[in-house]
Amino acid sequence: MTSATNVHRSGFVNIIGNPNVGKSTLMNALVGENLSIITAKSQTTRHRILGIVSGEDFQIVYSDTPGIIKPKYRLQSSMMKFVNTAIGDADIIVYVTDVVEKIDKNIEYVERLNSIETPIILVINKIDLTNQQILTDMVEQWQKLLPKALIFPASALEKFNLNNIFAKILELLPEGSAYYEKDELTDKNLRFFASEIIREKILLYYQKEIPYCVEVGIENFVEDKNMYIIEAVIYVARESQKGIIIGKGGKSLKLAGTAARKDMERFFDRKVFLKLFVKVDPDWRDSEQQLKKFGYIND
Repeated sequence: MTSATNVHRSGFVNIIGNPNVGKSTLMNALVGENLSIITAKSQTTRHRILGIVSGEDFQIVYSDTPGIIKPKYRLQSSMMKFVNTAIGDADIIVYVTDVVEKIDKNIEYVERLNSIETPIILVINKIDLTNQQILTDMVEQWQKLLPKALIFPASALEKFNLNNIFAKILELLPEGSAYYEKDELTDKNLRFFASEIIREKILLYYQKEIPYCVEVGIENFVEDKNMYIIEAVIYVARESQKGIIIGKGGKSLKLAGTAARKDMERFFDRKVFLKLFVKVDPDWRDSEQQLKKFGYIND
């Protein structure tokens, strides 16, 4: 992909919005790689994850962020700091909503967007779930709420209208040199993606509150000949949750671990030996030390 002019353009395109509207699906589709985990559960994305797309004369640094919530734990406060930082340092903001959520949900963030000068692209996602009349009414409502926004109905899952969104982003990008090497895809390392793949399987394989009480720490990540040897600890808040994660005879943990290992092998394009442990830490969501360890708080 190349832009229409000879100048080089680059910038940070930060994707924000409420939980479950498809922010991660959109970024993965725009980047062309599954960098952000996707499930039907809210709060799937906990970190700010960069996805870098480079061409001969442009570089777009996309940023996926956690869904906007009202924090109950220090963990969630740290997640909202990622969102607030993303609003502050964006060259372009992509605000994602969908045809399902209430238009006034977390309206204070919409009002905040009205007060800044950063260009805003509003993506109304999941249009395959509605009809033309409802969509037309929704576009009119959003135009009143965010008059400066450029509105794009889309389906990130079906990749509908993403080319037009990309073209508009390219048009709005400021002139500038690349921030990263042209062959870089993300700012995160392999350990991060290993932990996210494990956490994704926990979101998929376990129900109710379990996934929200879980964090994954990579204790060892060793390259051995043609294989990665990975040891990971799954942290839970209560002893009862540890039992659920492990399952009878270790069956549940083995199932999730096998699925995670297979996904890692596809993602890393290398054989993986994965060993999982489960540890109880009742305060990990409010512990500064643990949140630093997991990358939610920077020194």
